[in-house]
Amino acid sequence: MTDSVAAILVHVPDTDAGLAWYERAFPHAERQWLQAFDFAYLKVGAVDLEIVQADDKVANGAAGSVVYWAVEDFDRALTHFEALGALLYRGPMAIQEGLWMCQVRDPWGNCIGLRGPRPGCKGEEV
Repeated sequence: MTDSVAAILVHVPDTDAGLAWYERAFPHAERQWLQAFDFAYLKVGAVDLEIVQADDKVANGAAGSVVYWAVEDFDRALTHFEALGALLYRGPMAIQEGLWMCQVRDPWGNCIGLRGPRPGCKGEEV
Protein backbone atom coordinates (compact mmCIF):
# COMPACT_ATOMS: atom_id res chain seq x y z
CA MET A 1 0.00 0.00 0.00
CA THR A 2 1.19 3.52 -0.73
CA ASP A 3 0.37 6.72 1.13
CA SER A 4 -1.08 8.60 -1.82
CA VAL A 5 -4.66 9.15 -2.92
CA ALA A 6 -5.37 7.45 -6.25
CA ALA A 7 -8.91 8.58 -7.05
CA ILE A 8 -11.78 10.60 -5.66
CA LEU A 9 -15.30 9.70 -6.73
CA VAL A 10 -17.93 12.45 -6.73
CA HIS A 11 -21.49 11.21 -7.06
CA VAL A 12 -23.94 13.30 -9.08
CA PRO A 13 -27.34 12.67 -10.69
CA ASP A 14 -26.11 13.84 -14.13
CA THR A 15 -22.54 12.81 -14.95
CA ASP A 16 -22.24 14.97 -18.09
CA ALA A 17 -23.27 18.10 -16.18
CA GLY A 18 -21.07 17.09 -13.24
CA LEU A 19 -18.03 16.52 -15.42
CA ALA A 20 -18.54 19.88 -17.15
CA TRP A 21 -18.88 21.71 -13.81
CA TYR A 22 -15.82 20.07 -12.27
CA GLU A 23 -13.82 20.82 -15.41
CA ARG A 24 -14.56 24.52 -14.84
CA ALA A 25 -13.90 24.19 -11.10
CA PHE A 26 -10.47 22.65 -11.73
CA PRO A 27 -9.30 24.47 -14.87
CA HIS A 28 -5.86 22.85 -14.82
CA ALA A 29 -7.33 19.34 -14.81
CA GLU A 30 -6.81 17.18 -17.87
CA ARG A 31 -9.80 15.26 -19.23
CA GLN A 32 -9.00 11.57 -19.69
CA TRP A 33 -10.96 8.97 -21.61
CA LEU A 34 -11.13 5.23 -20.99
CA GLN A 35 -12.57 3.95 -24.25
CA ALA A 36 -12.99 0.36 -23.02
CA PHE A 37 -15.33 1.63 -20.28
CA ASP A 38 -16.83 4.61 -22.16
CA PHE A 39 -15.74 6.70 -19.19
CA ALA A 40 -14.35 10.22 -18.93
CA TYR A 41 -12.67 11.58 -15.82
CA LEU A 42 -10.37 14.39 -14.78
CA LYS A 43 -6.71 14.08 -13.86
CA VAL A 44 -5.88 16.70 -11.20
CA GLY A 45 -2.18 16.39 -10.53
CA ALA A 46 -1.66 12.75 -9.57
CA VAL A 47 -5.31 12.24 -8.54
CA ASP A 48 -8.11 10.88 -10.72
CA LEU A 49 -11.26 12.92 -10.09
CA GLU A 50 -14.09 10.64 -11.20
CA ILE A 51 -17.57 12.08 -11.61
CA VAL A 52 -19.89 9.10 -11.29
CA GLN A 53 -23.59 8.36 -11.23
CA ALA A 54 -25.31 8.71 -7.86
CA ASP A 55 -27.43 5.69 -7.02
CA ASP A 56 -29.22 3.90 -4.17
CA LYS A 57 -25.94 2.89 -2.53
CA VAL A 58 -24.14 6.25 -2.76
CA ALA A 59 -26.21 9.40 -3.18
CA ASN A 60 -24.95 12.88 -3.95
CA GLY A 61 -24.72 15.44 -1.17
CA ALA A 62 -22.89 16.06 2.09
CA ALA A 63 -22.55 12.77 3.93
CA GLY A 64 -19.23 12.25 5.66
CA SER A 65 -15.70 12.46 4.34
CA VAL A 66 -14.56 15.69 2.73
CA VAL A 67 -11.50 16.00 0.52
CA TYR A 68 -9.55 19.22 1.09
CA TRP A 69 -7.72 20.62 -1.91
CA ALA A 70 -4.52 22.57 -1.32
CA VAL A 71 -4.83 26.02 -2.89
CA GLU A 72 -2.17 28.71 -3.36
CA ASP A 73 -4.49 31.61 -2.53
CA PHE A 74 -7.47 30.78 -0.31
CA ASP A 75 -9.53 33.89 -1.13
CA ARG A 76 -8.98 33.55 -4.88
CA ALA A 77 -9.96 29.86 -4.79
CA LEU A 78 -13.09 30.53 -2.75
CA THR A 79 -14.12 33.34 -5.12
CA HIS A 80 -13.54 31.01 -8.11
CA PHE A 81 -15.76 28.25 -6.71
CA GLU A 82 -18.50 30.69 -5.66
CA ALA A 83 -18.47 32.21 -9.18
CA LEU A 84 -19.29 28.72 -10.50
CA GLY A 85 -22.28 28.44 -8.18
CA ALA A 86 -20.69 26.61 -5.23
CA LEU A 87 -22.18 27.70 -1.92
CA LEU A 88 -20.09 28.33 1.18
CA TYR A 89 -21.05 25.60 3.64
CA ARG A 90 -18.57 25.80 6.56
CA GLY A 91 -15.94 28.37 7.47
CA PRO A 92 -13.78 30.04 6.53
CA MET A 93 -11.64 29.50 9.58
CA ALA A 94 -8.00 29.98 10.47
CA ILE A 95 -6.08 26.78 11.17
CA GLN A 96 -2.45 25.98 11.80
CA GLU A 97 0.62 27.62 10.25
CA GLY A 98 -1.22 30.58 8.72
CA LEU A 99 -3.57 28.41 6.66
CA TRP A 100 -7.31 28.81 6.22
CA MET A 101 -9.96 26.26 5.39
CA CYS A 102 -13.60 26.08 4.36
CA GLN A 103 -16.09 23.81 2.69
CA VAL A 104 -18.21 24.71 -0.31
CA ARG A 105 -20.98 22.65 -1.84
CA ASP A 106 -21.20 21.89 -5.54
CA PRO A 107 -24.56 22.25 -7.34
CA TRP A 108 -25.48 18.70 -6.20
CA GLY A 109 -24.67 19.28 -2.53
CA ASN A 110 -21.29 17.51 -2.44
CA CYS A 111 -18.71 19.12 -0.15
CA ILE A 112 -15.39 20.35 -1.48
CA GLY A 113 -12.77 21.41 1.03
CA LEU A 114 -10.38 24.28 0.31
CA ARG A 115 -7.24 24.79 2.35
CA GLY A 116 -4.47 27.32 1.88
CA PRO A 117 -2.91 30.66 2.79
CA ARG A 118 -4.60 34.05 2.57
CA PRO A 119 -1.89 36.32 1.16
CA GLY A 120 -2.23 39.77 2.68
CA CYS A 121 -4.30 38.58 5.65
CA LYS A 122 -2.56 39.26 8.95
CA GLY A 123 -5.12 38.16 11.51
CA GLU A 124 -7.64 35.42 12.07
CA GLU A 125 -10.66 37.41 10.95
CA VAL A 126 -12.53 36.74 7.74
